[in-house]
Amino acid sequence: MPEYRAPLYDMEFLLFDVFQAQHRWQAYEPLAELLDEDTARAMLAEAGKLAATTIAPLNRSGDEAGVTFENGRITTPAGFVDAYRAYCEAGLVGLAGNPEFGGLGMPKALAVLVDEMMWGANSAFNLYPSLSIGAAMALDAHGSEELKERFLPNMYSGEWTGTMCLTEPQAGSDLGLIRSRAVPTADGLYEITGTKIFISAGDHDMADNIVHLVLAKLPDAPAGSRGISLFLVPKLRVAADGSAAGENGVSCGSVEHKMGIKASATCVMNFDAAQGHLVGEVNRGLQCMFTMMNAERLSIGVQGLACGDASYQSAVQYARERLQGRAPLDSDAGGAADSILKHPDVRRMLLNMKSLTEAGRAFAVYLGLFLDQCKHGASVAEKALAEARVALLTPVAKAFLTDMGLDCTVQGQQVFGGHGYIREWGQEQLVRDVRIAQLYEGTNGIQAMDLVQRKVLANNGEWLQAYLDEINAFAGEQRDTPLGGYADALLARTQQLQLLTQELLRRAGDSPSAPGAAACDYLHIVGYVSYGYMWLKMMATEGAGESKRKTGAYYFSRVLPRIDSLVAAVASGPETMMALSADEF
Repeated sequence: MPEYRAPLYDMEFLLFDVFQAQHRWQAYEPLAELLDEDTARAMLAEAGKLAATTIAPLNRSGDEAGVTFENGRITTPAGFVDAYRAYCEAGLVGLAGNPEFGGLGMPKALAVLVDEMMWGANSAFNLYPSLSIGAAMALDAHGSEELKERFLPNMYSGEWTGTMCLTEPQAGSDLGLIRSRAVPTADGLYEITGTKIFISAGDHDMADNIVHLVLAKLPDAPAGSRGISLFLVPKLRVAADGSAAGENGVSCGSVEHKMGIKASATCVMNFDAAQGHLVGEVNRGLQCMFTMMNAERLSIGVQGLACGDASYQSAVQYARERLQGRAPLDSDAGGAADSILKHPDVRRMLLNMKSLTEAGRAFAVYLGLFLDQCKHGASVAEKALAEARVALLTPVAKAFLTDMGLDCTVQGQQVFGGHGYIREWGQEQLVRDVRIAQLYEGTNGIQAMDLVQRKVLANNGEWLQAYLDEINAFAGEQRDTPLGGYADALLARTQQLQLLTQELLRRAGDSPSAPGAAACDYLHIVGYVSYGYMWLKMMATEGAGESKRKTGAYYFSRVLPRIDSLVAAVASGPETMMALSADEF
């Protein structure tokens, strides 16, 4: 049975050596009082222990048992309730939450790494607290003081959990088509009626109450997405003093039977004149919900990263122990066969996984640091720069990390050969579990369109150019060092991306199909360039071991050149893609 181990060395190397987050924290007044390097290391160690000893052992049993749906109620697999209680007692739901309402106020750069541990240990389990964390973030950002005081303390403690209720049978990515209705009542509240589907953690037995954030429309709302409002709808009504006030017309209609994450309850939720509280302004619900959606997008990207790392951990251990064939070099002539770790093709797969995973982790921390800057930046300009960087890179984090995560789990499965297809080795579950990450929180195609249309074309490439200027400046500093060859390689790739962006800006004015035809390949180019930047930063860091630099060298020589084929695909334009008529498919 596979065992998960939190990659604490790599996490600490990134936080304290590559990015020197401890110095940034000291510059942020609230964090300087809450956190230092020793405390952060201790928190990571404790979270890693919890992930390895309490949550990871439930991964396979949870997958085999799944959730149970009887008489309208969901029961989670054996051990989940106790594991969730341990997670809450560690303070992890409120780790980055507002201290004013019981959160710990820790930085996002630290929380991202804790999140990775939990996804790597047990993806199905982590969906429960992950949704709560995102819901609490949205409520803290947009809720009234009265709502925050009434709900946030119990959400941060984990006594209550949260969900995000967007999708309906007829409305997936096009939320303007939702039919859920909110009717104002005399007491200033709303009656919410409608059906939502694909609601992760919509019902379960791990918390006393479940707080749903629901998108709905008022009777006189404008058509389309402009008429969407956001409502807080608890499963059990909550009185002004915080006490339970009875059922609230919220019920689970059914649970989905899925390819993976089977221990996570994915529910059809029915709201029948349920009492709802407005969050934010009327008809501004989608903007409010994006606070949660963007938080979840980064978290789901980290899910892809974490599953890839879990697959790598098992695959490299198997490769060390599995004896098959004779290696072309360093063969053990006295033995019947050599470890498959000595075979070049196995090394190719493992190094692909290792180089992508370590760069992906660095990229997630990098984005986490900008999220902290959005919150704690010293000036308006500093916060504005951070907000633009987060907006630009969030779709990349969600889509590229999950695309690479699936690739890594498939390669890990391949290292095992036929054993990778057998349940007891754990690889086939990782492939199934991570596959959903490319689909929810907006499919990766939608993320790519968001990047191209809203984050690049909408500002004539200004946000992207600012990011590339940062990369070019750092690479320029490394040209006269032993890393000069890698710096030149990265500078060549940023130039490719700059020229391609200019061409895409031109084509978008000529063909409405051009952005969509280019989007996915373009996002991958941004992803590979970003990973190259992360590797150059890691390789240039004092204290980076020889193994780290060798892995970076592999990325530059064998992975970064994938950009050439992607550039050629984007440069070919949309014509061949749009040439077939509908009846020719």
